[in-house]
Amino acid sequence: METFLQPFIWIYHFVRAVFLLPAKILNYAYTGVLAIIDHFTHKNRIQMRLEEQEKDAEVEEKIEDMIPSEIISISPNRSVMPLEKKISFRYVVKNDAGQTIKSIFDAYSQEEVYNFLTNEGYQVVSIKPRKPYDIELFGSGRMRPGDLSFALTQLSTYIKAGIPLIDSVRILAKQSTKPEKRRIYEKIVYELLTGENFSTALEKQGKTFPKLLVNMIKTSEMTGDLANTLDDMADYYTSIDQTRKQMISAMTYPAIIFVMAIGVIAFILMFVVPKFIEMFEEQDAPLPWITKFVINASNFLKYNYYWLILALGVFIFVFYMLYKNVTGFKKAVQTMTMHIPIVGNIIIYNEVTTFTKTFASLLNHSVFITDSMTILSQLTNNEVYKKIINRSLVNLSKGSKISEAFKGQWAFPVVAYEMLVTGENTGQLGLMMEKVSEHYQNLHKNAVNQLKSLIEPIMIGLLAVIVGGIILSIIIPMFSLYSEIQ
Repeated sequence: METFLQPFIWIYHFVRAVFLLPAKILNYAYTGVLAIIDHFTHKNRIQMRLEEQEKDAEVEEKIEDMIPSEIISISPNRSVMPLEKKISFRYVVKNDAGQTIKSIFDAYSQEEVYNFLTNEGYQVVSIKPRKPYDIELFGSGRMRPGDLSFALTQLSTYIKAGIPLIDSVRILAKQSTKPEKRRIYEKIVYELLTGENFSTALEKQGKTFPKLLVNMIKTSEMTGDLANTLDDMADYYTSIDQTRKQMISAMTYPAIIFVMAIGVIAFILMFVVPKFIEMFEEQDAPLPWITKFVINASNFLKYNYYWLILALGVFIFVFYMLYKNVTGFKKAVQTMTMHIPIVGNIIIYNEVTTFTKTFASLLNHSVFITDSMTILSQLTNNEVYKKIINRSLVNLSKGSKISEAFKGQWAFPVVAYEMLVTGENTGQLGLMMEKVSEHYQNLHKNAVNQLKSLIEPIMIGLLAVIVGGIILSIIIPMFSLYSEIQ
């Protein structure tokens, strides 16, 4: 299967590079224009403040030369007053192997960046404040479950081996081949050096790390069980990553077949059918209804394909914006999708698996139920389940049980509900949720395999009907012409 998909993967990367090329060209043009503007304008306020700091640093240089470099702190309160917010710097350094590394770093002063990089063992080549036009179109975004699982497993192994946390994160930073990942780990090291907790350091990275992970680590810091928590979360994200890959695997083949089918049908209608239309017109042959339908479809596609592409683009854009910004529309689409046979089961099983697995992990690490439900409401992207979880929070505030909010909900299977009630009544809610997650994870896997086996013959049959209909519309008039000739 992987060998079969490899050419399509190459095609995907090629198409992606082609589509990203205009964005890169616009970025370079934008950079050049702003560079010219910047050349003829005064330096911005932050640059002026930096120059003032450099002048102050020259006054203190003699004193600092007498201080050993080992005790120089990277704290923002070191020698200069911090600005209102951190400044973004672009630096070039060399590592121990002599490799040149280019990246960016946020700090309160240029001196801070220098001290941090030298303390990390780099040879500094240059450090410059980023210009206003020095932007990055594609940021690091969120850490994927697979990356999280790998990183958490490594951290746990290093900590169990007696390596301090900060040195463990340093190892992750230095072995990262992707600049955005190395940048994230360097920021964490920086926060740890300034005295922040590990959970706070992760939280300061914005949306890079899931709130679930941050809260679990925050709990482990209070209990002193960081290594085991990292192992549990690594297993959790491994399971999430496997589920995600199953979904991708289930949809890859049908998507490829669908795109190829559309391409083949469009090619036949736009380039093959017109040749036969000319022949039929020359011979003035009588045309059956199926041939007329294909000819009309061919003419419409040939002369209006750009409008169709534009309409499709507008539809996708409007749909995306409504889905992203209008809660009611998003909930309606999700509800309709969850009622589609097989597809709906896959979505429900996936949501129930994620909910129960996360809930069990939170409960087993002594997170309060109210805090757990709050975290769960923030994790899911499904508005149907958000409503149920928010209702459970209201019930908890009134002293009711969690299960009351899930009772009679079509999106929460009866088996899961009964296990939830049993867990509440027996005081083994965490254990019951683990059992539910295992059960529905297996159901989800089976449903995905069922979808894969079902979609393939449907797509092939649909393609055969459409292409066969087009061929039939051409063959029938040709038989009529042949009969007249005879």
